[in-house]
Amino acid sequence: MNTRLRLYTLSLVGTLAATSALALPQKPTLVYIGCSQGIYLSRFEPNTGNLSTPELAAQAPNASFLALDKKGQYLYAVGELETFANKKTGSIRSFRIEGPSGKLLLLNEEVSNGTGPCHLALDASGRCVLVANYSSGSIAALPIQKDGSLGPPRATIQHRGSSTNPSRQTEPHAHFITADPANRFVLACDLGLDKVLVYRFDPLKLSLTENDPPSLALTPGAGPRHLVFHPNGRFVYVINEMGSSLAVCTYDSKHGVLNTVQTMSTLPPSFKGDNTCAEVQVHPSGKFLYASNRGHDSLAVFAIDHKTGKLTGIGHEPTQGRTPRHFALDPTGAWLLAENQDSNTIVVFHVNTDTGKLAATGKTIEVGSPGCVVFAPISSF
Repeated sequence: MNTRLRLYTLSLVGTLAATSALALPQKPTLVYIGCSQGIYLSRFEPNTGNLSTPELAAQAPNASFLALDKKGQYLYAVGELETFANKKTGSIRSFRIEGPSGKLLLLNEEVSNGTGPCHLALDASGRCVLVANYSSGSIAALPIQKDGSLGPPRATIQHRGSSTNPSRQTEPHAHFITADPANRFVLACDLGLDKVLVYRFDPLKLSLTENDPPSLALTPGAGPRHLVFHPNGRFVYVINEMGSSLAVCTYDSKHGVLNTVQTMSTLPPSFKGDNTCAEVQVHPSGKFLYASNRGHDSLAVFAIDHKTGKLTGIGHEPTQGRTPRHFALDPTGAWLLAENQDSNTIVVFHVNTDTGKLAATGKTIEVGSPGCVVFAPISSF
C-alpha cells in the first residue's frame, strides 16, 4: 500500500470510528454550577440536551469558579472573598464527590494568599491547585494531599504595576491562571497590567519562577481576562474583557514564549453599546472558537485555521439572557451551556460540529447568578 493510500485509509477509519462513537448512546453527566449562594448540582443528558432542575450540593459562599481533578473525584472552588478566618485573604475549598449521587463532602478550606480569588485550575499532574487573586493581583499554588484536601500555599507571587485605564488598571488584577499542556510553564492573565505573565513551573517543588521573557504585553487598555490553549498546544487565544477582543498567539512550548499574530473583535461592526468579554473556549475538534459578550449578550463564533491558528468570524448567537459570564462545552462537543449571570439562567445550545454554529434548544434552567459550570462523568465512580 503506497503512502498516500495508507494515509487516506487511516483518515477514513478514524472518521468512521468518530462517527460511530457519536452515534452510541452517551451516559448522563453531572453538572456542577458555581454561584454566589453555593454550588449547585444538575444532571445533563447528552443524548437529548436535557438539564435537570438544579439542587444545592454544598454551601460555599461566592463559589464563582470551579475545577475538577482528572478522575472527577474531587472538586475545588474559589471563595471570592476579601477576608477568611479573620485574615485579609480569600479561600479555596476542596470537596469529595460522593459517588453517583453527586453530593459534595467538604474536605477542607485553605487561604488563597490574596483577596478576591476569581479563578483556579489544577496542574496537569494533579499535584496542586493554581489560583488567581483578582483584588490583590497575586497568584498562588496550593498542594493537593493524597485524600484530595488542600495544604497551605507553597508558592505566592505578587504582581506589580499598572496600565492605562484610570478606573480599572491602577494596580494589578490577576484574572486567570493555568499550566500549559506540558506542565512546564504557568500562564496568568492580569487585567490590570494588560499582560499575560509566564512562569517556569516545577510540579514537584510547586515552585514558580519568572520566565525569560517574563510576559506578553497586549494592547493598552485591553484588559486580558481568560485564555485557552488549542488542542494542538501550538496556539493560545486570549480574551480581552475591556477591549472586547481576542488576541491570537503562537506558543513556543519549549521556552514558554507567546507571540501575537492576530487581534479580532468579538462584536459585530454595527454594535455601538457597552460591552465586556468574559469566557473563551475552543471546540474539542480544534476547528472552532467561542467567546462570550456581556452587553451584546452573545456568543461570538469563529473558525480556526489549523495551520496558522488565525480566526475567521462565523457569526453571533444571542445567549437568551443577560451577562453570559461563563459557558462550557460538554465532553461530546455536541452541546454548549451558557450561564447568564444577571438573568439567573443556564441555556442549552446545540453545536453543529460541521459548521460550528449554535442553535438554542429551548431548554433552560434557573439558578441564582451562575458563574461557572463543570462536567463530571458519572462513569468516574
